[in-house]
Amino acid sequence: MAADHASSSSRAVSASGALFVDEQNRILLLEPTYKDHWEIPGGYIEPGETPSEACAREVEEELGLVMKPGRLLAVDWAPNDRDGDKILFVFDGGLLGTEELAAIRLPGDEIASYEFVTVDAAADRLIPRLARRVVAAMRARQAGATLYLEHGAPHE
Repeated sequence: MAADHASSSSRAVSASGALFVDEQNRILLLEPTYKDHWEIPGGYIEPGETPSEACAREVEEELGLVMKPGRLLAVDWAPNDRDGDKILFVFDGGLLGTEELAAIRLPGDEIASYEFVTVDAAADRLIPRLARRVVAAMRARQAGATLYLEHGAPHE
């Protein structure tokens, strides 16, 4: 039975993102030009990349910021009937102060705008599974913890 399941299933794809905050502890969200919902900075992990390398590359591509991702905040197993199974990593991007904000350069063909929003407002702008992941990552950041999630919810 296990062999049948393994042969009919596909491998999970992996993606990595960064949770950035401002001085008011609001979360940075991006407005992609190619989606109808907001995101955190990040994207798919390319062959040969580690999750933290992918996070750094995506942040540089989407914000123009060169950074080293901080502590891993959350890993989320996110199966999806339409998109397939995903393993999603969220790293602490840290505080974006005045200097970092002045250095942001958005690629207009990919990212239309960015905004810092409260946790509650972020949950309203994000698709539900990403909203759960971001809220959990924010809790992990505040607690100094790393969380394992399934469908964006802490695994009990």
